[in-house]
Amino acid sequence: MPIPERNSRIPWTKSLPTALTALIALLAVLLPTPALAAPAANGAKPPGESRPVYDYGRAVRESIWVDTRVDGDRDGRSDRVAVDIVRPREAAERGRKVPVIMDASPYYSCCGRGNESQKKTYDAQGNPVQFPLYYDNYFVPRGYAVALVDLTGTNRSDGCVDIGGRSDVQSAKAVVDWLNGRARGYSSRTGTTAVTADWTTGAVGMIGKSYDGTIANAVAATGVKGLKTIVPIGAISSWYDYYFAKGAALYDGGPDGLADGIESPEARGRCQAVQRQLVEGAPRTGDWTRLWSERDYVKDAGKVRASVFAVHGMQDLNVRTKHFGQWWDALAAHGVERKVWLSSAGHVDPFDLRRDAWVTTLHRWFDHYLLGYDNGVEREPMADVERAPDQWSTDRVWPPSGTRTTALRPGTGPVPGVGTLGTEPAPRGATAEFTDDPKTGETDWATHVDTPTGDKAGFITRPLSQDLRLAGSSTVRLTVTPSTASAHLSAVLVDLGPATIRNYAGDGEGILTLPDSDCWGAGTPGDTGCFKRTAADKATVGHTVFSRGWADLGHYANLSQGRPLTPGKPYTITLDLAATDHIVPAGHRLALIVAGTDAGLIVPASTTPHVSVDLHRASAQLPLVGGAAAFARATRGAVAEGIAPVSPPHGLRVPELTHRP
Repeated sequence: MPIPERNSRIPWTKSLPTALTALIALLAVLLPTPALAAPAANGAKPPGESRPVYDYGRAVRESIWVDTRVDGDRDGRSDRVAVDIVRPREAAERGRKVPVIMDASPYYSCCGRGNESQKKTYDAQGNPVQFPLYYDNYFVPRGYAVALVDLTGTNRSDGCVDIGGRSDVQSAKAVVDWLNGRARGYSSRTGTTAVTADWTTGAVGMIGKSYDGTIANAVAATGVKGLKTIVPIGAISSWYDYYFAKGAALYDGGPDGLADGIESPEARGRCQAVQRQLVEGAPRTGDWTRLWSERDYVKDAGKVRASVFAVHGMQDLNVRTKHFGQWWDALAAHGVERKVWLSSAGHVDPFDLRRDAWVTTLHRWFDHYLLGYDNGVEREPMADVERAPDQWSTDRVWPPSGTRTTALRPGTGPVPGVGTLGTEPAPRGATAEFTDDPKTGETDWATHVDTPTGDKAGFITRPLSQDLRLAGSSTVRLTVTPSTASAHLSAVLVDLGPATIRNYAGDGEGILTLPDSDCWGAGTPGDTGCFKRTAADKATVGHTVFSRGWADLGHYANLSQGRPLTPGKPYTITLDLAATDHIVPAGHRLALIVAGTDAGLIVPASTTPHVSVDLHRASAQLPLVGGAAAFARATRGAVAEGIAPVSPPHGLRVPELTHRP
């Protein structure tokens, strides 16, 4: 959709004469408001939507310290986490209780939140002034409280950062408990004056991008009562899969490095023991340890009581869509109510992709799950998917009805190294060869897919006669023989054909930040509620890598312990490819490329082996909409006249990965 003009929801307090504004504010206090409509007499949920009837300028702004019942820094007392809260004063004056939108983050002082890296600010007395992002500006006038939690070890909280472990999760869960009367809160970090949350209904919705959304997933996986919904954006579902892909290291560093970057200066001095635990518990071997089990939320999806509105960029190379895919599938298996937006960008908040539609949808989502409005949002299409920059489609369910896992087989072609991709297995004894080259990666492989090169093996369909859609998670099973004692493997799916896409490899990962701003809700001088507008950053490409996966062959048997390989011996391993929703258009070709190190995306193995792939035993399990029949229709000899194979002359250069909040 086009970039919205200045938002029509700019608060009336900015546009009406002062006297009239005061009169309306007074009436809002004295009269019943739709923001907190009472349930109908028959118990049905009220219709409508919450409206901006509360004065943001008069809102209560306070800081509370909640007892986590964890002594993470081992100083002999339970850690307290700081919670900065903004809530409508008129609601409290009228005895009306409000629900809470909560964002628990480690980034409020070190790195900032949102496209403009906003940080919390305080006045001379330590009272909160700026609440990063738009949640407070937009939702507080509509009858919500907003609570921003400093995770343990960050900003004004006690304790130590433990990167998704017990302390991290409990520091956010304890706040949900406090909001529901099950935990203790205090007016200061060390004082004894107790504070209760008697102003809230106890209904909580957690939201956040990246680490923040990860904590939302983690708290939901505890099954805590009172958490009604979560909105995880580009969020991790298992921390092992953030740092490793089946034993192959994705970052040249571990969770201790991230902890060091986000901890408060004083926490660094008191948290050396926790840092050592992170180092010792997360060896760079890629072995699955007890530390990773504690930080795997997928296994606890059955405990989730909250509804889930997941958002992810399909080209997110920071928190890859494997996280979304495995979390989504686990939630579906347990019948969790859910919704998803999948963009074609990288690690980007939907507020900066599709601002008007996003805020409208989020508003209705929170109204339904936190205020109880019967607005029908839960009956609307489950999925919104971005097909091209600013072009979105919807699906009633996701993956779409009729999606079937279909086995495609790589085969030999007339030119060694340039094979076929179809449904029939290759003959026994058929092989493909490549030598790992850590200097090349998926862009190089895809650009030269029609040319034999020593660093990859490519397998390609004929030009499609019909569109072919893949929606979901894929796997590639390989039997390979390495020439050395270690080997890393990559498998990528490529759409071979020209397209205009979001420039996910650019600085903005698919967006451009514009100089002008628009406002989303009410504001104060210290927290204006205005944010720079964005537009799609587009790139014209000759091919698109739309799903990828990696593995260390030494972890072929299990993840618990990698082992040296015997040169000349065949090994079988399955690579998990990231979830996606991609349409390969008619006239384009679908390619599977198998290679070694994916430069910039995985850390190379200790050796650079020559690898032989047993094609007879190789297969790719792909989620095709329409299944095998759709593939047969798209690849049988009905290619339209004039449609020729499309040579991919250029593509995006994927940058080296670094952690981005």
